[in-house]
Amino acid sequence: MNQKEVKVKAIIFDVGGVLQLPKTLVRLVQDTHLVGVPAHCGHRNKNIHEYLANKLKIVLDQWFDAIDTAYAKSIEGKLTEKQVLNVISKNLNVGKTKLKKWLIGAYRKNVSLNKELLSQAIELKKQGYRIAILSDQWHFSKLALMPRKLTKHFSPVVVSCDVGVRKPNQKIYSIILEKLRLTPSECLFIDNQEWNIRPAKKLGIKTILFKNNKQLFKEKQWRKLFEQPVPRPLK
Repeated sequence: MNQKEVKVKAIIFDVGGVLQLPKTLVRLVQDTHLVGVPAHCGHRNKNIHEYLANKLKIVLDQWFDAIDTAYAKSIEGKLTEKQVLNVISKNLNVGKTKLKKWLIGAYRKNVSLNKELLSQAIELKKQGYRIAILSDQWHFSKLALMPRKLTKHFSPVVVSCDVGVRKPNQKIYSIILEKLRLTPSECLFIDNQEWNIRPAKKLGIKTILFKNNKQLFKEKQWRKLFEQPVPRPLK
């Protein structure tokens, strides 16, 4: 069967920059401290880092020095939340409880839920589609951007800091396909970064590069989902 003829059964959503959007225009950090960190909303969003530096009353470079490799290792699940908190709090000589509160607050202040897209995702779920999440997060952005009130609508939910691998490594796409128990061509992946779209395409997953809601809702593949609902399996 031609791939184009295979019906989509699951829609996989990114979080930062898709289900969660910046409240203001994102200024990306170009600093070499974050060279190993993906440029997603919330990871290299300069507004978030400046908020934290201001809270700590330090210059931005000092903040980057303090988080350094612990930040990238957290995204890849190579350090636990406790370990990351220990490293940063020690480097900055600040209490762990206060630091965690500020870290979570930085994301909540600068990023907001994409309610319009979530509403459409829930509608697709009602029509019989499966909706899932595939996201790169470090422990504190996950706590802020992926509360239960959001994730309860999606299954499976695959997050880099939990599974020990991040996009664009093909392994993380294979993980979610295994959890969905679907073929790549039965899935549609929506992400806001081209380099995360490419490996999904290589595996045969259908993709849409997200820019904003208006653009997504005009996409032919997206509109087609609402035209032919997936029949629910008989119990």
